[in-house]
Amino acid sequence: MRHRQVIALAAVALAGLTACDGPDPNNLETYYDDPVPASSAPVTTEAPVSPAKAAPVTPVVPDPGLLAQRALLSDADVAEEGVQPGSGEAAGCLADGPAAGSRTATWRYPSGSELSHRVVAFPDSSAARAVAENECAGKAVSVPAQPGVELQQAWSDGKTCTVVLAKGSLVSELTVSASTGTRAVDAAKRLLPAMTAKLMAQP
Repeated sequence: MRHRQVIALAAVALAGLTACDGPDPNNLETYYDDPVPASSAPVTTEAPVSPAKAAPVTPVVPDPGLLAQRALLSDADVAEEGVQPGSGEAAGCLADGPAAGSRTATWRYPSGSELSHRVVAFPDSSAARAVAENECAGKAVSVPAQPGVELQQAWSDGKTCTVVLAKGSLVSELTVSASTGTRAVDAAKRLLPAMTAKLMAQP
């Protein structure tokens, strides 16, 4: 009998030792062991986005007709001459330029004398060359040099005086027909500053 009790006690002791092999819930070192991290998703790197290239800037080409119109003398510009708007074609010796880039204005003095102004726009800034290659009848006359213009010429033919200015793509031509050549030249000299100011205001 005693032998059986000893065997039973030994079995209980062995069972107790086996139960202690597992993690002890009271052992903080084993209870809070870090869990094995799950495999994380691969980090993807976005490719840098290059900024959009700006479209090339196309230079704005001014309308030749508009440029010519802006450089043309107005009724207010010639008001001190005492003239009235006329309906005749502009006189002058400059060869005709492109029709799309030509503007004309005419006036008449009370005495019957005539005043005309024409502005012609030439392509490729060739206004000075067009004037240099043009020959007008009569003799060259001296008029005050105008600042900023590329080329200036003046002629007197009988009772008519013609003054031509060139800048960039524009040619400005003023013609005065009076009772005498001297009066025509004097009138052209009076109008020359206004004519130049209109021309120089254009690009």
